[in-house]
Amino acid sequence: MSDIDIRITGRAGRITLTRPKALNALSYDMCIAIDAALRNWREDDAVDLVILDAEGEKAFCAGGDIAEMYTTGTRGDFEYGRRFWRDEYRMNALIFEYPKPVVSFLQGFTMGGGVGIGCHGSHRIVGESSKIAMPECSIGLVPDVGGSLMLALAPGRLGEYLGITGARMDPGDAIHAGFADHYILQAQWPDLIEMLEASGNAEILADHASVAPDSVLAAEQEEIDRHFGGEALNDVLIDLRNGQTEFSDKALEGIQRSSPISMACTIEMLHRLRNPSLTIRKALEMEFRFTFRSMENGDFLEGIRAQIIDKDRSPKWQFPDMNVPATIVSGMLMPLGADTLKFEEE
Repeated sequence: MSDIDIRITGRAGRITLTRPKALNALSYDMCIAIDAALRNWREDDAVDLVILDAEGEKAFCAGGDIAEMYTTGTRGDFEYGRRFWRDEYRMNALIFEYPKPVVSFLQGFTMGGGVGIGCHGSHRIVGESSKIAMPECSIGLVPDVGGSLMLALAPGRLGEYLGITGARMDPGDAIHAGFADHYILQAQWPDLIEMLEASGNAEILADHASVAPDSVLAAEQEEIDRHFGGEALNDVLIDLRNGQTEFSDKALEGIQRSSPISMACTIEMLHRLRNPSLTIRKALEMEFRFTFRSMENGDFLEGIRAQIIDKDRSPKWQFPDMNVPATIVSGMLMPLGADTLKFEEE
């Protein structure tokens, strides 16, 4: 497949995304190929670890390739999107639960579906250009691909902030929020990958890590916790509107771009997930409840139209006053019964 290069080099299983002109956007076929390779290498004694990287300077992976979802969804065919999400989420869980080290090198943009493959492994490397974000609310989705787990585990109310504003994290922020492990200068990456291939030992990465840049989010943590601690979207909006600070004004600006249904459901999801029994599978199953319904009942198709297809950046969201009834949130997050996301291998 020209979009992805899968091979074994030395002691390492290598997965390289090769769509730099498309910012390495993740297609359905790429998901299936990654899943198959990981399952094959899991029991292969010749493979000690897995390395995920990507061609190009601009992005490790800027998200999922969602044009086909729009095309099929606008025809009333929701099954293609549901199958994409179902299989992608299973692949995300496979990376998170993988019994061998998974090392990812995250240059440039890592967003949405890129987080799902790049930020669930055991050793997540960021460099000078890294920008990580979960901007799904701006296209009528919720933070998915297991991102809800990471947001629920982030310090304080950082998860709500990142989830509904889509704010981008630089390397220091990503480490503070739990989306990355090591800051290593990108000039060192090629030699490090060769060393990993030769040794099969991921522990060498820590020896090459530098001190990460200061985290802006860490400095803003107190303000984030104060404004994003409400029970529902409306509580957050009231706190921010009463804030009248540079931070609150900037946060409101980010929120204005996002789907009210998506934001309300994101906050509810994080509140439900944030407990000691949280697992990647619980997070993905909760996300799938929303994405399963997102075309038919949510704002997903309108979000894609405005951002990707027509590019007018003027989505006509449901509940534009941002007063989303609790019944709508409950309906989007209800259990799916027979359609519940399952993780049994097929």
